[in-house]
Amino acid sequence: MKKFLFPLGLLFALLLVGCQSSSSAKAQQNNQSNQSSNTTQASEDIKASQQSETTIEKSATPTLFVHGHQGTVNSFRSMINYMEEENIAEREMVVTVHPDGSLDTEGELSGERTNPIIQVIFEDNVNNEWNQTEWIQNTLSSLKEDYQLDQVNLVGHSMGGVSSYRYMGTYGQEESLPEINKFIGLGAPFNDFINTSDHQSLDDLLDNGPEELSERYQDFEELTPQISQDTKILLIAGQLSESDFSDGMVPLTSALSVYPLLEANEFDVDYSIVNGQNAQHSMLHENNQVNEQIAQFLWE
Repeated sequence: MKKFLFPLGLLFALLLVGCQSSSSAKAQQNNQSNQSSNTTQASEDIKASQQSETTIEKSATPTLFVHGHQGTVNSFRSMINYMEEENIAEREMVVTVHPDGSLDTEGELSGERTNPIIQVIFEDNVNNEWNQTEWIQNTLSSLKEDYQLDQVNLVGHSMGGVSSYRYMGTYGQEESLPEINKFIGLGAPFNDFINTSDHQSLDDLLDNGPEELSERYQDFEELTPQISQDTKILLIAGQLSESDFSDGMVPLTSALSVYPLLEANEFDVDYSIVNGQNAQHSMLHENNQVNEQIAQFLWE
């Protein structure tokens, strides 16, 4: 009988080792599964965190985009496409203003919380800022009548920014018109095309205003106190390089020239300088950095 004890013992030992190995393998598999599950959860948490950093607040307040000198419906096309593709806002209307002030509209406001965009197109796209001011007033008066709007945002590029600013200083207190909630001036020559950067630092400009004043700027000195104090304002300027203090057309010191005026009148105002070749004047509304800044200011 003894000769069978060793093989039976060996068989028992092998079975025991096999069971332990199987249990160990199963435990290791479970650990890997748990680790995989934890990694997936961590990834989802990171995604949620990233998404929360770019949360967009949706409302029914329309934003009017006003083009610059010689602008067309294509002027803001790239920026608006970006807003739509990123589910930030939706273009709902295009308003064409004729030289006599009459309007043609394409589309309509839905009243939904889509951050609706309205493009304003001047048929006479080389007219002066005084007439454009009246055309903006006509547009907002019509929107007020048709949609009972209480407030809107304004984004103006170049001359569109100048005309929008003049509008706010001329009609900003009119209770019969929608209140301007937020305004963005994008590469707007508020001090005409006067460049004071040769003899004035940016800090001095922001603290004390431009050393040389255009007639336009002198108008704005009188008009700025007439802008509604509830309007929040962002000025965006382009700077091509360390040696070129302009966007190739509008001097940095002009695009930011109304900043000290607004601060002196206790407005909620901020500014941003965009650098590099994509900060060129006509590229400012083709620039994703600018797109993001505008989206953040208007809707975050």
